[in-house]
Amino acid sequence: MENKGSSSLNIALIHPDLGIGGAERLIVDAATELASHGHKVHIFTAHHDRTRCFEETLAGTFQVTVYGAFLPRHIFYHLHAVCAYLRCIFVAFCVLFMWPSFDVVLADQVSVVVPLMKLKKSTKVVFYCHFPDLLLAQHTAILRQIYRKPIDFIEEVTTGISLDPGFVIVLFNFLSVNRFERKKNVELAICAFSLLQTLGGDVQGLNVADATLTVVGKSIYFQLEYRRGFDKRLRENVEYLEELKSLADRKGVSHKVKFMTSCSTAERNMLLSQCLCVLYTPKDEHFGIVPLEAMAAYKPVIACSSGGPVETIKNGVTGFLCDPSPREFSSAMEKFIGDPQMAERMGSEARQHVIESFSTKIFGQHLNQILLDVARRKED
Repeated sequence: MENKGSSSLNIALIHPDLGIGGAERLIVDAATELASHGHKVHIFTAHHDRTRCFEETLAGTFQVTVYGAFLPRHIFYHLHAVCAYLRCIFVAFCVLFMWPSFDVVLADQVSVVVPLMKLKKSTKVVFYCHFPDLLLAQHTAILRQIYRKPIDFIEEVTTGISLDPGFVIVLFNFLSVNRFERKKNVELAICAFSLLQTLGGDVQGLNVADATLTVVGKSIYFQLEYRRGFDKRLRENVEYLEELKSLADRKGVSHKVKFMTSCSTAERNMLLSQCLCVLYTPKDEHFGIVPLEAMAAYKPVIACSSGGPVETIKNGVTGFLCDPSPREFSSAMEKFIGDPQMAERMGSEARQHVIESFSTKIFGQHLNQILLDVARRKED
């Protein structure tokens, strides 16, 4: 194995549940890459099903150890967050007391692990924050606010601890969600992403080399049949996926572009929560539900300035409408990398825009008014 770094490190990665979602894909990729640099990598988790996992976790490139699988993931389908915290704390204590010191511990998602691992002074701790759970969780009902308050407080404090003298990793994940059909123009996202990489160096101090692109198949209902984003029975799906993979390879970004042929609603929501923005590439799309789904998830959208997105996206407010060219798209992507706070602000505007203009309630009001107007005209 080639050692690309200056020295070999003993690295522990702590992840709550090593399943097959987007967050797990990232941590597996991280472990694989670190191992390829000659480091000794060990993932600790509370769950790893060898029959339902990414194949890299079984390949022996890095070790996977499970602690606390007996602990519940929920209590009568409630208290998921509390159970997740308890499982991670249990894993952290096992690592702390049952293993010698690691050079670096990479704690993923759950920040409560950070102060525990820092009890060993010889261990450096890095916290990977996908997106604060405090901002993802619902705080609507009074009981839920009471339930969330201590959890939010713990996350806020322990995330703050990781800022100094630890580190918080910030990666810029772009997401494309479409069916694998040529009319969806997914190659535009890959070409724009490739062009973004040629910028090299930093964009206002943030390295574009940290950016990744995830291409996900969009599932639909069609003619009373549930069709996943990738259907191997459809020749176009198979051929187009291979074309996109080949394009990413030719552009030199295949190691930064992840293809997920299909995903569940939960996995899609996780991917949306992790991304910086959504790339919507179809040209002259008649409407397009993906931009609305993205904006409802507090994410701005970069889309072609034609078809449905012209009506659903407020240019410069909830995203950017661009000519369907790699240069235009990459320029918009660069803006978000240079100013992640702008992406966050636009995401908030996007959410409000969807609620005010495209919610089920608003749709019902508009439809009701149209039918009332039609009925009145008939009477007249």
